[in-house]
Amino acid sequence: MAFLEDKNVAAALDEARTAAAIDSSYPLAYNLFGLVYMEIREFAQAEKSFQQALSLAPNDPDISNNYGWFLCETKNYAKALSYFDIAMRNPFYAAPALAMNNAAVCSSRMGNDTAAENYLIGAVRLDPNNSRGVYLLAELYYRGGRYGEARQRLGEFHRRNPVTAASAWLGLRIARKLGDRNEEARYLAQLRQRFPDSNESALLAQGRFE
Repeated sequence: MAFLEDKNVAAALDEARTAAAIDSSYPLAYNLFGLVYMEIREFAQAEKSFQQALSLAPNDPDISNNYGWFLCETKNYAKALSYFDIAMRNPFYAAPALAMNNAAVCSSRMGNDTAAENYLIGAVRLDPNNSRGVYLLAELYYRGGRYGEARQRLGEFHRRNPVTAASAWLGLRIARKLGDRNEEARYLAQLRQRFPDSNESALLAQGRFE
């Protein structure tokens, strides 16, 4: 998993193969296979691997969450939500807010922003340090035209996390909608000075604010 987080896909795949060779009934080896194949967009292999992992550990919340994310990424949204629900309802799951964040993203992709908001509010309430959930709420409120709430949530995010290219871009657009030229200029300067080669700076140069 550490290799995969570092984008060293080949090493992660080797470790999964080693683990499965040592113990062919070890579900987390197949979970790792699924994540690796998803990363390299070998979706048929990823599906097969996650299914194997779940056949060995059908109630494992981490595997259910990861399979749910795979399903969401491959646009099988309704089925994805059912697996996020399995993960969230497991009382031994150490990170239910993660599954709730993922369910929110999947709901939003389905066009159900109400469900997405409910998931995110629940996730942030469950884990106040859930910075991703707070940021996703800011994005959701911006898309819904709730600019004041979007600014509030983005402010919460920035009080705990450094500014990123994405968050500066979101802040700039929120300020622009609210007519706050000083705040817009502050985010503009951050984007140009700290993230000149980012995709967000390219969008700014093209004037693509939406």
